[in-house]
Amino acid sequence: MTVTSAPAFTERDSVVAYVGLGANLGDPKATLLAAIQALSALPRAQLLNASPLYQTQAVDADGPDYLNAVAQLKTVLSPHELLAALQAIEALHGRVRSYRNAPRTLDLDLLLYGDQCIAASDLTVPHPRMHERAFVLAPLADVAPQATVPGRGNVRTLLAAVSRQRIRRLNP
Repeated sequence: MTVTSAPAFTERDSVVAYVGLGANLGDPKATLLAAIQALSALPRAQLLNASPLYQTQAVDADGPDYLNAVAQLKTVLSPHELLAALQAIEALHGRVRSYRNAPRTLDLDLLLYGDQCIAASDLTVPHPRMHERAFVLAPLADVAPQATVPGRGNVRTLLAAVSRQRIRRLNP
């Protein structure tokens, strides 16, 4: 799914970032589609691409299966500004952080921000477990098959290493 919005910045100032989307409460499909639209409307960002939706089992968590996707953005927002925007979108969709890995109406994770490695108390990029999860790697491979996870390797190689994880691509 390709969606674009008009950029309000110059090419040389921008960074390509990848956002993981997930939901398993309420109407996950409608929520993810609405979240993708919200990402396309972010100021100082341009939605370049969004993967198809995938259905996956909850990993290290209880609850119903998840729907997952990855969005590719070009942005001049700093990593922390982008994180704040993602958390605001989650809040609009009723995200409650009751406990770690709780079922959720919407989860937006900043997976990659250019080739930067960030280790802050509130943000770690690349996302610390993305290389272990097919529900992140498969949709990431759809939008950026050439992507590299800093310190881990190429997305296609990482995806092959988690090939036993159950994941199903949904028809558009």
